[in-house]
Amino acid sequence: MKKILCTLLAGVLICMASCSKKTNDSDMSNINENTVQATIKALQEKYGDNELARMQRSVPQAAALWTAEDGTPEEFQAFCLDNFVADSAELARMADILQANLESLWGCFNKIGVDLKLHIHVDGPEPTALDEMFGGFDPSAHFDDDMYEQKIAFAVVLNFPFYTLDEKNELGKTWSRQQWAYARLGDLFTSRVPASCNQQLAGQLAAADNYIANYNIMMGRLRDDQGNALFPDMALITHWGLRDELKTHYNQGEEGLNKQRMIYQVMRRIIDQTIPQCVINNDQYIWAPYSNEVKDLDGKTVKADAEPLTRYNYFLDNFHAMQQVDRYNPMYPTAIDRAFSAEMEVSYAEIEQLFTTFCSSPVVADVAKLIEQRMGRKLEPFDIWYDGFKSRSSINEDELTAKTQKLYPNKETFKAVGMPSILKFMGFSPEKSQFICSHVTVDPSRGAGHAWESNMRSDNARLRTRIGANGMDYKGYNIAVHEFGHNVEQTITLHDVDNYILKGVPNTGFTEALAFVFQTRDLEMLGYKDNNADKDALATLDIFWGCYEIMGVSLVDMYAWRWLYDHPKATAAELKDQVIAIAQEVWNKYFAPNLGEENSPILAIYSHMIDSPLYLPNYPYGHIIQFQLEQQLKGKVVADEIQRIYPVGRITPQNWMRHAVGSEVSTQPLLAAAAEALKTLAK
Repeated sequence: MKKILCTLLAGVLICMASCSKKTNDSDMSNINENTVQATIKALQEKYGDNELARMQRSVPQAAALWTAEDGTPEEFQAFCLDNFVADSAELARMADILQANLESLWGCFNKIGVDLKLHIHVDGPEPTALDEMFGGFDPSAHFDDDMYEQKIAFAVVLNFPFYTLDEKNELGKTWSRQQWAYARLGDLFTSRVPASCNQQLAGQLAAADNYIANYNIMMGRLRDDQGNALFPDMALITHWGLRDELKTHYNQGEEGLNKQRMIYQVMRRIIDQTIPQCVINNDQYIWAPYSNEVKDLDGKTVKADAEPLTRYNYFLDNFHAMQQVDRYNPMYPTAIDRAFSAEMEVSYAEIEQLFTTFCSSPVVADVAKLIEQRMGRKLEPFDIWYDGFKSRSSINEDELTAKTQKLYPNKETFKAVGMPSILKFMGFSPEKSQFICSHVTVDPSRGAGHAWESNMRSDNARLRTRIGANGMDYKGYNIAVHEFGHNVEQTITLHDVDNYILKGVPNTGFTEALAFVFQTRDLEMLGYKDNNADKDALATLDIFWGCYEIMGVSLVDMYAWRWLYDHPKATAAELKDQVIAIAQEVWNKYFAPNLGEENSPILAIYSHMIDSPLYLPNYPYGHIIQFQLEQQLKGKVVADEIQRIYPVGRITPQNWMRHAVGSEVSTQPLLAAAAEALKTLAK
């Protein structure tokens, strides 16, 4: 075991040494190997051999982060001798102090951030320039700087060393809860990113989010080439609103098909940036997406300039902001490393293999053939969003909207009546329901909707969805149920976890999984009972087809970022061309054989690529987890299983899944179930 530990540690040191070359000389450690070994020897002489393995791991990690500004090599050694904690009781007390203080710090940072972004995220008067400035401010930007300056970070690294993902996956199988908490404390300080970089990144992401939040298409102003208006007056945000509107027209014959094709054309214009700038979030123009002709409200043709690569400029600016952070991350030196190995705690290669294997499965072609049979026509690219396996596909959305608007005319009613009824449906006790609801605040969203966690137990999680003047329409309700699933997870994994540092879930795929568990039951929550004998088979195929679609989108996002790192000096125009080329390549390889139309760019439409860099893989990963969870939930009270599973908190994905369902994350159960579902429906 000791030999393995030394080998792994050597690998960590090599990584940190090689990555440190990316920084300026002033950022590099001034502690050499002789000082490291002398310090370990001095600690061993002071405390004996019992904690030698921890010393051998933590001292080199602390040394790699120590710079000349922190002190001389002699001062480094003195700091280690004064601050290494060998006594187990004192180490546990140190962990408790750290967790209590981190809850106060992170909780307040989060609450300040929520307050400063309120006018940007919540429906109301148009945000001012000052609102946007405050929205881009990160109150925690100086946290790492302050922790290093106060030497708190070094005390943490010295006593709670970092473990690699491979180590956590293997050693974590037998770790106690305390050992997991110590390992998570070891994840706190693995880099020294200056506050200016953190602030620049936060400002850039806030700007990208604001761009997307206000990217609405005025559907009542769209015309086909014969001048016909196909849609009523409504503003749909890209891509979510456009996609969800497209889904609603699968039971409307030729009229619905024409609407879907028009939405697809709008999406193409957004992707290739031929969309006229003046029609974005503006109802003062008439736009024909096919011919791209623009008229004023009097019917006069006007000259309209295309959106000037804004979409790809934001994408590129996100990359450049990430690059500035890269150079200060010796353990995770690229945004790709941080998104996968650090945040998802699943490697890029593992995710790519998971997704490409699934998309290549012959089961996909069989499901596509079934959809063709059900629709009576050849599939088209937008059928990646086929919604016909859901029960609501046979229910008119106007009927659903009439019901939800009556039930929930405002946010207060949804909080007072809607949320408790959802929790009762899921099987939560009145006491637990009241507790969860009391820790969730509901707001009308300016964007598509989201859930925002709390980072301290004295604060609330936030639920945001679109609530119109006439109340919550069905789209808003469907989103609200999904986001409330996040809030339930956020509340349970903050309040019911045994160590604050373990709050949350392994990655966002696990909170998405629970949100999907809630969302797929939204019609039953409204009183629509599905008596279809094939409902389980249909539900399986619905998850399957959703995975297929979002895996393709995720691969485009992943490959685009990999290309950017290979071409760091790319222009926005070059990035646009490459994103489209990547989308077409993924489409042609995995989708065109089943949905037709070579070189469709549709997989590049997702707004997450612009406002949430490398977040997309969490969705299909969440679907996979959701399916395995649903298998676990069968025949059980959902709330009881949620309360058994989720308090385990933020351990690694594979260890979490072993606790939850007795096996690791895999697409094989879903592939096998989809094949069985096809047999069931063929009977």
